[in-house]
Amino acid sequence: MRACRRLPVPHTPVWYMRQAGRSLPEYLRVREGVPMLEACARPDMIVEITMQPVRRYGVDAAIFFSDIVVPLRAIGVDLDIKPGVGPVIADPIRDEAAVRRLRRLTPGDVPFTTEAIRGLVGELGSTPLIGFAGAPFTLASYLIEGGPSKNHDHTKAMMYGEPELWAELMDRLADMTIDYLKVQIEAGASAIQLFDSWVGAVGPQDYRESVLPHSRKIFEAIESLGVPRIHFGVGTGELLGLMGEAGADVVGVDWRVPLDEAVHRVEAGKALQGNLDPALLFAPWEVVEQRARDVLARGRTAEGHIFNLGHGVPPSTNPDVLARLTDLVHEASAER
Repeated sequence: MRACRRLPVPHTPVWYMRQAGRSLPEYLRVREGVPMLEACARPDMIVEITMQPVRRYGVDAAIFFSDIVVPLRAIGVDLDIKPGVGPVIADPIRDEAAVRRLRRLTPGDVPFTTEAIRGLVGELGSTPLIGFAGAPFTLASYLIEGGPSKNHDHTKAMMYGEPELWAELMDRLADMTIDYLKVQIEAGASAIQLFDSWVGAVGPQDYRESVLPHSRKIFEAIESLGVPRIHFGVGTGELLGLMGEAGADVVGVDWRVPLDEAVHRVEAGKALQGNLDPALLFAPWEVVEQRARDVLARGRTAEGHIFNLGHGVPPSTNPDVLARLTDLVHEASAER
Protein backbone atom coordinates (compact mmCIF):
# COMPACT_ATOMS: atom_id res chain seq x y z
CA MET A 1 0.00 0.00 0.00
CA ARG A 2 2.90 2.34 0.76
CA ALA A 3 4.56 1.52 -2.56
CA CYS A 4 1.32 2.25 -4.42
CA ARG A 5 1.30 5.66 -2.78
CA ARG A 6 5.02 6.24 -3.57
CA LEU A 7 6.00 6.27 0.11
CA PRO A 8 9.23 4.80 1.57
CA VAL A 9 9.16 1.02 2.08
CA PRO A 10 11.42 -1.38 4.05
CA HIS A 11 11.65 -3.62 1.00
CA THR A 12 10.16 -3.78 -2.48
CA PRO A 13 6.75 -5.46 -2.18
CA VAL A 14 5.94 -8.38 -4.46
CA TRP A 15 2.90 -10.26 -5.65
CA TYR A 16 2.25 -12.19 -8.86
CA MET A 17 -0.58 -11.99 -11.33
CA ARG A 18 -2.30 -15.40 -11.36
CA GLN A 19 -0.49 -16.36 -8.16
CA ALA A 20 -3.81 -17.79 -6.96
CA GLY A 21 -4.48 -20.69 -9.25
CA ARG A 22 -3.32 -23.14 -11.78
CA SER A 23 0.38 -23.46 -10.91
CA LEU A 24 -0.33 -24.68 -7.36
CA PRO A 25 -1.00 -28.37 -6.62
CA GLU A 26 -3.24 -27.40 -3.71
CA TYR A 27 -5.32 -25.32 -6.12
CA LEU A 28 -5.69 -28.23 -8.53
CA ARG A 29 -6.88 -30.43 -5.68
CA VAL A 30 -9.49 -27.91 -4.55
CA ARG A 31 -10.71 -27.26 -8.10
CA GLU A 32 -10.90 -30.91 -9.16
CA GLY A 33 -14.26 -31.48 -10.83
CA VAL A 34 -15.44 -27.90 -10.21
CA PRO A 35 -16.00 -25.67 -13.29
CA MET A 36 -14.22 -22.32 -13.18
CA LEU A 37 -17.32 -20.14 -12.97
CA GLU A 38 -18.75 -22.30 -10.21
CA ALA A 39 -15.50 -21.92 -8.27
CA CYS A 40 -15.75 -18.14 -8.74
CA ALA A 41 -19.21 -18.15 -7.14
CA ARG A 42 -18.40 -20.19 -4.02
CA PRO A 43 -17.16 -17.97 -1.17
CA ASP A 44 -15.45 -20.82 0.68
CA MET A 45 -13.52 -21.80 -2.43
CA ILE A 46 -12.64 -18.20 -3.29
CA VAL A 47 -11.22 -17.67 0.19
CA GLU A 48 -9.17 -20.87 0.17
CA ILE A 49 -7.72 -20.33 -3.30
CA THR A 50 -6.92 -16.66 -2.64
CA MET A 51 -5.10 -17.60 0.57
CA GLN A 52 -3.01 -20.45 -0.88
CA PRO A 53 -0.20 -18.35 -2.44
CA VAL A 54 -0.11 -16.04 0.59
CA ARG A 55 0.60 -19.04 2.80
CA ARG A 56 3.07 -20.65 0.42
CA TYR A 57 5.05 -17.65 -0.83
CA GLY A 58 4.71 -14.94 1.80
CA VAL A 59 3.81 -12.38 -0.87
CA ASP A 60 2.92 -8.85 0.20
CA ALA A 61 -0.62 -8.90 -1.23
CA ALA A 62 -3.38 -11.35 -2.07
CA ILE A 63 -5.23 -11.14 -5.38
CA PHE A 64 -8.92 -11.95 -5.28
CA PHE A 65 -9.62 -15.27 -7.01
CA SER A 66 -12.16 -14.66 -9.75
CA ASP A 67 -12.35 -13.99 -13.49
CA ILE A 68 -12.97 -10.82 -15.46
CA VAL A 69 -16.15 -12.28 -17.03
CA VAL A 70 -17.85 -12.91 -13.65
CA PRO A 71 -19.76 -9.59 -13.66
CA LEU A 72 -20.87 -10.17 -17.26
CA ARG A 73 -22.42 -13.47 -16.28
CA ALA A 74 -23.92 -11.87 -13.20
CA ILE A 75 -25.89 -9.40 -15.35
CA GLY A 76 -27.21 -12.14 -17.61
CA VAL A 77 -24.68 -12.66 -20.42
CA ASP A 78 -24.77 -16.31 -21.55
CA LEU A 79 -21.13 -17.36 -21.34
CA ASP A 80 -18.85 -20.11 -20.12
CA ILE A 81 -15.13 -20.57 -19.55
CA LYS A 82 -14.01 -23.54 -21.60
CA PRO A 83 -10.78 -25.29 -20.53
CA GLY A 84 -7.96 -24.60 -22.95
CA VAL A 85 -9.98 -21.89 -24.73
CA GLY A 86 -11.14 -19.24 -22.26
CA PRO A 87 -14.39 -17.27 -22.06
CA VAL A 88 -16.87 -18.17 -24.80
CA ILE A 89 -19.97 -16.03 -25.43
CA ALA A 90 -23.07 -17.90 -26.67
CA ASP A 91 -24.45 -14.93 -28.61
CA PRO A 92 -21.82 -12.34 -29.58
CA ILE A 93 -22.93 -8.73 -29.15
CA ARG A 94 -22.84 -6.92 -32.47
CA ASP A 95 -25.96 -4.76 -32.71
CA GLU A 96 -27.78 -2.06 -30.78
CA ALA A 97 -30.43 -4.37 -29.33
CA ALA A 98 -27.79 -6.65 -27.86
CA VAL A 99 -25.82 -3.73 -26.42
CA ARG A 100 -28.92 -2.32 -24.73
CA ARG A 101 -29.57 -5.61 -22.96
CA LEU A 102 -26.45 -5.01 -20.87
CA ARG A 103 -27.62 -3.58 -17.55
CA ARG A 104 -26.08 -2.13 -14.41
CA LEU A 105 -24.72 -4.52 -11.80
CA THR A 106 -26.03 -4.51 -8.22
CA PRO A 107 -24.51 -6.01 -5.06
CA GLY A 108 -27.35 -8.54 -5.14
CA ASP A 109 -25.98 -9.90 -8.42
CA VAL A 110 -22.68 -10.91 -6.76
CA PRO A 111 -23.39 -11.72 -3.09
CA PHE A 112 -20.62 -14.33 -3.21
CA THR A 113 -18.09 -11.57 -3.93
CA THR A 114 -19.07 -9.59 -0.86
CA GLU A 115 -19.11 -12.68 1.36
CA ALA A 116 -15.74 -13.91 0.10
CA ILE A 117 -13.98 -10.56 0.49
CA ARG A 118 -15.29 -10.09 4.02
CA GLY A 119 -14.01 -13.55 4.88
CA LEU A 120 -10.65 -12.85 3.28
CA VAL A 121 -10.17 -9.56 5.10
CA GLY A 122 -10.58 -11.44 8.36
CA GLU A 123 -8.05 -14.12 7.39
CA LEU A 124 -5.48 -11.85 5.77
CA GLY A 125 -5.04 -9.51 8.72
CA SER A 126 -2.51 -6.86 7.70
CA THR A 127 -1.90 -8.37 4.23
CA PRO A 128 -3.73 -6.27 1.62
CA LEU A 129 -6.31 -7.79 -0.71
CA ILE A 130 -6.28 -6.61 -4.33
CA GLY A 131 -9.66 -6.68 -6.03
CA PHE A 132 -9.90 -6.47 -9.78
CA ALA A 133 -12.05 -6.16 -12.87
CA GLY A 134 -11.68 -6.31 -16.62
CA ALA A 135 -11.43 -3.01 -18.48
CA PRO A 136 -14.11 -2.10 -21.05
CA PHE A 137 -11.99 -2.74 -24.16
CA THR A 138 -11.05 -6.27 -23.13
CA LEU A 139 -14.59 -7.12 -22.05
CA ALA A 140 -15.95 -5.65 -25.30
CA SER A 141 -13.56 -7.79 -27.32
CA TYR A 142 -14.81 -10.99 -25.66
CA LEU A 143 -18.42 -9.94 -26.15
CA ILE A 144 -18.05 -8.93 -29.78
CA GLU A 145 -15.71 -11.69 -30.94
CA GLY A 146 -17.50 -14.40 -28.97
CA GLY A 147 -14.28 -15.48 -27.27
CA PRO A 148 -10.52 -14.93 -27.34
CA SER A 149 -9.23 -13.38 -30.56
CA LYS A 150 -5.80 -12.81 -32.09
CA ASN A 151 -6.73 -9.95 -34.38
CA HIS A 152 -9.92 -8.52 -32.82
CA ASP A 153 -11.36 -7.97 -36.30
CA HIS A 154 -15.04 -7.69 -35.30
CA THR A 155 -14.11 -5.51 -32.34
CA LYS A 156 -12.16 -3.05 -34.44
CA ALA A 157 -14.82 -3.10 -37.14
CA MET A 158 -17.35 -1.81 -34.61
CA MET A 159 -14.90 0.69 -33.15
CA TYR A 160 -14.06 2.12 -36.59
CA GLY A 161 -17.34 1.64 -38.44
CA GLU A 162 -20.00 2.15 -35.75
CA PRO A 163 -18.44 4.63 -33.31
CA GLU A 164 -21.75 5.53 -31.63
CA LEU A 165 -22.62 1.88 -30.95
CA TRP A 166 -19.06 1.30 -29.76
CA ALA A 167 -19.28 4.24 -27.37
CA GLU A 168 -22.56 2.98 -25.93
CA LEU A 169 -21.15 -0.51 -25.42
CA MET A 170 -18.01 0.83 -23.76
CA ASP A 171 -20.03 3.18 -21.57
CA ARG A 172 -22.27 0.38 -20.33
CA LEU A 173 -19.26 -1.82 -19.63
CA ALA A 174 -17.59 1.02 -17.75
CA ASP A 175 -20.71 1.44 -15.58
CA MET A 176 -20.82 -2.30 -14.85
CA THR A 177 -17.12 -2.28 -13.95
CA ILE A 178 -17.57 0.69 -11.62
CA ASP A 179 -20.42 -1.12 -9.90
CA TYR A 180 -18.38 -4.30 -9.52
CA LEU A 181 -15.29 -2.56 -8.18
CA LYS A 182 -17.39 -0.61 -5.69
CA VAL A 183 -18.80 -3.90 -4.37
CA GLN A 184 -15.26 -5.18 -3.83
CA ILE A 185 -13.98 -1.99 -2.21
CA GLU A 186 -16.99 -1.63 0.08
CA ALA A 187 -16.55 -5.27 1.16
CA GLY A 188 -12.95 -4.52 2.18
CA ALA A 189 -10.57 -4.75 -0.80
CA SER A 190 -7.46 -2.66 -0.06
CA ALA A 191 -6.58 -1.86 -3.68
CA ILE A 192 -7.93 -2.67 -7.14
CA GLN A 193 -6.39 -3.55 -10.49
CA LEU A 194 -8.04 -2.90 -13.83
CA PHE A 195 -6.94 -5.50 -16.37
CA ASP A 196 -6.99 -4.41 -20.02
CA SER A 197 -5.41 -7.59 -21.33
CA TRP A 198 -6.16 -7.06 -25.03
CA VAL A 199 -5.85 -3.28 -25.38
CA GLY A 200 -2.35 -3.61 -26.85
CA ALA A 201 -4.18 -4.43 -30.09
CA VAL A 202 -4.93 -0.73 -30.69
CA GLY A 203 -2.63 2.15 -31.49
CA PRO A 204 -2.22 5.36 -29.49
CA GLN A 205 -4.68 7.48 -31.49
CA ASP A 206 -7.44 4.89 -31.30
CA TYR A 207 -6.73 4.35 -27.60
CA ARG A 208 -7.00 8.07 -26.88
CA GLU A 209 -10.24 8.49 -28.83
CA SER A 210 -12.07 5.21 -28.25
CA VAL A 211 -10.72 3.61 -25.06
CA LEU A 212 -9.17 6.18 -22.72
CA PRO A 213 -12.41 8.07 -21.88
CA HIS A 214 -14.04 4.90 -20.58
CA SER A 215 -11.07 3.76 -18.49
CA ARG A 216 -10.78 7.28 -17.08
CA LYS A 217 -14.47 7.20 -16.15
CA ILE A 218 -13.83 4.08 -14.03
CA PHE A 219 -10.82 5.48 -12.19
CA GLU A 220 -12.56 8.79 -11.53
CA ALA A 221 -15.67 7.05 -10.19
CA ILE A 222 -13.74 5.16 -7.52
CA GLU A 223 -11.19 7.87 -6.67
CA SER A 224 -13.21 9.09 -3.70
CA LEU A 225 -13.15 5.61 -2.13
CA GLY A 226 -9.48 6.14 -1.35
CA VAL A 227 -7.93 2.84 -2.42
CA PRO A 228 -4.87 2.61 -4.72
CA ARG A 229 -5.76 1.93 -8.35
CA ILE A 230 -3.53 -0.17 -10.63
CA HIS A 231 -3.85 -0.30 -14.43
CA PHE A 232 -2.33 -3.15 -16.43
CA GLY A 233 -2.35 -4.30 -20.05
CA VAL A 234 -0.31 -6.60 -22.27
CA GLY A 235 1.64 -5.33 -25.27
CA THR A 236 1.01 -1.76 -24.16
CA GLY A 237 4.50 -0.28 -24.45
CA GLU A 238 3.28 2.40 -26.85
CA LEU A 239 0.28 3.13 -24.59
CA LEU A 240 1.94 3.43 -21.18
CA GLY A 241 1.74 7.21 -21.09
CA LEU A 242 -1.92 7.18 -22.10
CA MET A 243 -2.70 4.46 -19.57
CA GLY A 244 -1.16 6.68 -16.92
CA GLU A 245 -3.39 9.53 -18.08
CA ALA A 246 -6.43 7.34 -17.47
CA GLY A 247 -6.01 8.03 -13.78
CA ALA A 248 -4.50 5.04 -12.00
CA ASP A 249 -2.02 5.46 -9.16
CA VAL A 250 0.12 2.57 -10.41
CA VAL A 251 0.84 1.60 -14.02
CA GLY A 252 1.61 -2.06 -14.64
CA VAL A 253 4.35 -2.72 -17.21
CA ASP A 254 4.63 -5.97 -19.13
CA TRP A 255 8.01 -7.60 -19.78
CA ARG A 256 8.65 -5.85 -23.11
CA VAL A 257 9.60 -2.41 -21.75
CA PRO A 258 12.37 -1.98 -19.13
CA LEU A 259 11.12 -0.19 -16.04
CA ASP A 260 13.65 2.62 -16.33
CA GLU A 261 12.32 3.27 -19.83
CA ALA A 262 8.73 3.07 -18.61
CA VAL A 263 9.56 5.83 -16.12
CA HIS A 264 10.06 8.18 -19.07
CA ARG A 265 6.84 7.10 -20.79
CA VAL A 266 4.54 7.47 -17.77
CA GLU A 267 3.78 10.89 -16.33
CA ALA A 268 5.21 11.87 -12.96
CA GLY A 269 3.22 11.00 -9.87
CA LYS A 270 2.76 7.32 -10.68
CA ALA A 271 4.26 4.17 -9.23
CA LEU A 272 5.17 1.27 -11.53
CA GLN A 273 4.47 -2.43 -11.22
CA GLY A 274 6.35 -5.29 -12.89
CA ASN A 275 7.95 -6.74 -14.81
CA LEU A 276 9.99 -9.99 -14.91
CA ASP A 277 9.30 -12.04 -18.04
CA PRO A 278 7.22 -15.04 -16.86
CA ALA A 279 9.20 -17.31 -19.19
CA LEU A 280 12.28 -16.69 -17.05
CA LEU A 281 10.70 -18.83 -14.33
CA PHE A 282 11.75 -21.85 -16.40
CA ALA A 283 15.39 -20.75 -16.66
CA PRO A 284 18.21 -21.85 -14.31
CA TRP A 285 18.05 -20.09 -10.94
CA GLU A 286 21.19 -18.04 -11.52
CA VAL A 287 19.50 -16.51 -14.59
CA VAL A 288 16.29 -15.81 -12.69
CA GLU A 289 18.26 -14.14 -9.90
CA GLN A 290 20.30 -11.98 -12.23
CA ARG A 291 17.25 -10.80 -14.14
CA ALA A 292 15.20 -10.21 -10.98
CA ARG A 293 17.99 -8.06 -9.54
CA ASP A 294 18.03 -6.13 -12.81
CA VAL A 295 14.27 -5.48 -12.52
CA LEU A 296 14.77 -4.26 -8.96
CA ALA A 297 17.59 -1.95 -10.02
CA ARG A 298 15.53 -0.44 -12.83
CA GLY A 299 12.52 -0.21 -10.52
CA ARG A 300 14.48 2.07 -8.22
CA THR A 301 14.28 4.78 -10.88
CA ALA A 302 10.49 4.93 -10.37
CA GLU A 303 8.76 6.97 -7.69
CA GLY A 304 7.38 3.71 -6.32
CA HIS A 305 7.86 0.10 -7.40
CA ILE A 306 5.90 -3.12 -6.87
CA PHE A 307 7.69 -6.23 -8.12
CA ASN A 308 5.58 -8.51 -10.29
CA LEU A 309 5.81 -10.56 -13.44
CA GLY A 310 5.23 -8.95 -16.81
CA HIS A 311 2.04 -11.06 -17.10
CA GLY A 312 0.51 -14.02 -15.30
CA VAL A 313 2.20 -17.04 -13.72
CA PRO A 314 2.37 -19.80 -16.38
CA PRO A 315 0.43 -22.98 -15.48
CA SER A 316 3.49 -25.26 -15.40
CA THR A 317 5.58 -23.01 -13.13
CA ASN A 318 7.36 -24.75 -10.27
CA PRO A 319 5.96 -23.12 -7.10
CA ASP A 320 9.36 -23.47 -5.40
CA VAL A 321 10.82 -21.00 -7.91
CA LEU A 322 8.22 -18.38 -7.00
CA ALA A 323 8.84 -18.94 -3.30
CA ARG A 324 12.58 -18.47 -3.84
CA LEU A 325 11.97 -15.42 -6.03
CA THR A 326 9.78 -13.82 -3.35
CA ASP A 327 12.52 -14.27 -0.77
CA LEU A 328 15.10 -12.84 -3.17
CA VAL A 329 13.03 -9.72 -3.87
CA HIS A 330 12.54 -9.09 -0.17
CA GLU A 331 16.15 -9.69 0.78
CA ALA A 332 17.84 -7.95 -2.16
CA SER A 333 15.66 -4.84 -1.93
CA ALA A 334 16.02 -4.63 1.88
CA GLU A 335 19.82 -4.59 1.45
CA ARG A 336 19.43 -1.32 -0.47
